[in-house]
Amino acid sequence: MRFFTNFLCFAIFLLASCQNADTSSNAATSSETATPTAPVAPKAADGKKYTLTPVNSGVEFPNAKIEYSHFSNGQFAFNVSNYQLGAQTTDAGDLMCANSGKGQHIHLIFDDAPYSAQYTNVFDYAKEDGRYYMLAFLGKSYHESIKTPDAFVAHRVSVRDNSIYARSNIKDPVLFYSRPKGTYVGKDAEKVMLDFYLINANLEGQAYKVYADINGERHLIDKWQSYFIEGLPYGENTITLTLVFNSGEKVPTKLNPVTRTFTLKKDPAG
Repeated sequence: MRFFTNFLCFAIFLLASCQNADTSSNAATSSETATPTAPVAPKAADGKKYTLTPVNSGVEFPNAKIEYSHFSNGQFAFNVSNYQLGAQTTDAGDLMCANSGKGQHIHLIFDDAPYSAQYTNVFDYAKEDGRYYMLAFLGKSYHESIKTPDAFVAHRVSVRDNSIYARSNIKDPVLFYSRPKGTYVGKDAEKVMLDFYLINANLEGQAYKVYADINGERHLIDKWQSYFIEGLPYGENTITLTLVFNSGEKVPTKLNPVTRTFTLKKDPAG
C-alpha cells in the first residue's frame, strides 16, 4: 500500500512538472512574437496588415490656380493665383503628419520620376533633352495635392537645351505618383500620406480604379483622394500604383504601373 501511495505521488509530481514546462515554453514564444515591427499597427477590419484612411483636411482652396508660363534657358515660370506659395497650410499641426517647413509649394513631375518641390513660381531647373509627360500641381505644406480643375497643369512636352519648344494636352489616361517619398522619421513614420494625381481618369464614374500594392498587399481605391497609411514597418517599404479598368484589367497607357520605395526610421532620440 505504501509503495502504491509513493508511486502515485511521484506520478503527480512528474505530470505537474511537464505542465509547468509547457506553460513556460508557450509564454516565451508569445513574448517573442509580440515584439512590435511597426510604429503603428492597427488591426484592419478586413484582416490586412495596413490600413488606408481618408485624409480629412478641413482646408480647401477651391479658387487656387496655376498656369504654365514658360520653361526656357533653364528657367521655369508658372502663374499662380489665389494661393500663397511658401505659407503654412493652417491645419498642418492638426493632421500630425510629415510637413514642409518651407510651406505650400508646386509639385513638378516629369514622367514617373519623383516630384521636385518648388516654393516659388519662378525657379531654375535643368532637364535632359527628350519628350515627356509633365505635371505641375499645387500642394499644401504637408504635401497633399489640391485636386481641382485649375490647380494643375498637364502637358506632353518636348525639351531641348533646357527649354520646352513644343507642348500639347495629354489625351490618354495617366496616373502620376506623388507620395510617399523619401524618408520618414519618428512621429512622421506613424502615418504616411498616400497621394497621386489622375489625368483623364475619373474614379467617381466607375470607369477606372486604382490598385495600391503596399509591400505586396493589395488595396483597391475607388475614390480619388489622399489617404493615410498606418501599420507600415520600419525600414524600406514599396508601393506600386496601377490604374485599372473597373474590371480590374490594367489600363494600357504610359507610366502604368509606377513603383516607389521609401524608408521609415525610428526617432534616434527616442
